[in-house]
Amino acid sequence: MVHPARFELATPGSEDQCSNPLSYGCVWLQPFYHSINFSAILSAMDIHTNIPLKNYLTMKLGGTTRFMTEVFSVDNVKQIVANARTQNLPIFVIGGGSNVIARDETYPGIVIRNRIKGFEIVADDAMTTTIKVGAGEIWDEIVKKTVDMNLSGIEAMSAIPGTCGAAPVQNVGAYGQDVSETFVSLEAYDTQNDQVVTLTNDDCHFGYRSSIFREDQFNRYIILSVTLQLYKASPKPPFYKAIQDYFDTHNITIYTPQTIRDTVTTIRSEKLPDPKVKPNSGSFFKNAIIEGWLLKELLETYPEMPHYDMGDKRYKVPTGWLIEQCGFKGQLLHGMRVNPANALVLINESAGGYSDLAAAREEISNQVRDTFRISIEQEPLELK
Repeated sequence: MVHPARFELATPGSEDQCSNPLSYGCVWLQPFYHSINFSAILSAMDIHTNIPLKNYLTMKLGGTTRFMTEVFSVDNVKQIVANARTQNLPIFVIGGGSNVIARDETYPGIVIRNRIKGFEIVADDAMTTTIKVGAGEIWDEIVKKTVDMNLSGIEAMSAIPGTCGAAPVQNVGAYGQDVSETFVSLEAYDTQNDQVVTLTNDDCHFGYRSSIFREDQFNRYIILSVTLQLYKASPKPPFYKAIQDYFDTHNITIYTPQTIRDTVTTIRSEKLPDPKVKPNSGSFFKNAIIEGWLLKELLETYPEMPHYDMGDKRYKVPTGWLIEQCGFKGQLLHGMRVNPANALVLINESAGGYSDLAAAREEISNQVRDTFRISIEQEPLELK
């Protein structure tokens, strides 16, 4: 059978269930069965079949997905969820594919690309402006728009790839800011109760690069829109060290959202390769969070170890520094290059598949653990 978009139907196969959500999460609606009425699901929306995932993920690795579609409205979301449930198919939602890696095996369900747009000022007073943006909006385009409005709060997160809907999933952050600081609420489709719900900042349980969408509720919500409260006052020091160093070097003393954005964009361009040119998923490892007692012991051997107080006797240690101390910076491991400018980033130069990426990841993480007694975590989520 051939879909009207001229994509040939794949043969039903694997019964593997999915785990580890990507972007907005993997929604397992029912176990996957072989006896699927393909025509029913295909006729419901413009759904393509047997699509290479590497074409939609910035690491440029991964196998195929049995189905792929785009959603542009909440009605699209409701329709695809209802049809997928009828056909016993798992659903997986991605945004820009920049914080997602896929394994080589075929994904047996439907990958949804969130394309829900929208930008609205929902509140405005003397101190703040509150905006509501569609989950499918490009994050950096929204940052630019708010900076052009001379609003502060997300300007240090300039040049981060991906969509707005993915930002609260990971509690995206950079250079001293993170999404939770300006986040008011989001609207999402609750696949358990089949209704649109509003989740507040407290509901999302934000932590360092984490939220309920990556943890205990990872398979429940499809994010539709995000509401942020931004500030009209100019940003004030103290700034993140890399930003302050840039200001000092370039004699910048007037601080505006635009100067912060320009500075961060320049710094990122020097440290983080463009995924369109060099395939990567940004920071591949999270920065390590360790207990105070371990930090005290490590400082006796490594007094120069950088660290930042996170409160509650916990400290953040830059994982890039740990990787560099292990001698990996700039090295080519199983086709993956450890970025010479920032060891947190793995660049796909010649990896033959997911297994090469996994081998590089294990080699790095094992050496860091053996050297520092610190376990480091992968930041991108996996589709498998």
